[in-house]
Amino acid sequence: MDPNPSPGNSIGSALWFLSEVAFKWIPGAVMAVSGTAAPVPGGEPVSPLAAPITTPVSAPEVVQYLQLASAPGEYDQMFQQWSTFVAFSLLVTLCLGALIIYCAIRVFQIRQIERRRFYQTRRTVAAQDIPKSQLRWNRIREEANSDSEQSWRLAILEADIMLNELLDVMGYKGETMADKMRGVDRANFNSIDLAWEAHKIRNKIAHDGSAHQMTARETRRVIALYEKVLKDARYIE
Repeated sequence: MDPNPSPGNSIGSALWFLSEVAFKWIPGAVMAVSGTAAPVPGGEPVSPLAAPITTPVSAPEVVQYLQLASAPGEYDQMFQQWSTFVAFSLLVTLCLGALIIYCAIRVFQIRQIERRRFYQTRRTVAAQDIPKSQLRWNRIREEANSDSEQSWRLAILEADIMLNELLDVMGYKGETMADKMRGVDRANFNSIDLAWEAHKIRNKIAHDGSAHQMTARETRRVIALYEKVLKDARYIE
């Protein structure tokens, strides 16, 4: 027997061993248990067991029978090929196991990607807003429609805060709100000019304080600018 068999010889030996088991050993064991005579070419049928077996048969007895039923030297050759068969079977098992593990990992990864994409399609800008954004906006509109100039100022300042939150949700970065708006892609933010106009008025209110005179008409106009921007981005309804 070759001490360093090649892969081709190993596969051939394994297939030969399987054929010996399937076509010789198994039929021989069946005939041993049933008591059927094994035909011998050119002679009378002979069998190591003359009658059907009625008592339990141990493994050593089956091996002994196979030794007697096999051709001279055939059992020894099959016994020597057992290690090759085991190695070949182990190799096939490891390959199939690795393939199963790889497929399971890939299916898990694909499912994770699908879940993320599904979640992103459902996660609208409004869904990422802080809770009760619509209630906040309703309160801003109530302040803007009041008769108090102080409420008008607070309404515009609060609307500008919501605009800043919108820019954060959309992923624009910057130290100030102006820096964030400078990085806005106009193709994705059509109302950026309205946002700039409203934000400039907010800056005048914040910097000038009471020196900047407010009117109800101007307040409603500025709030309408903020509302247009927030609605276009689906931040409010």
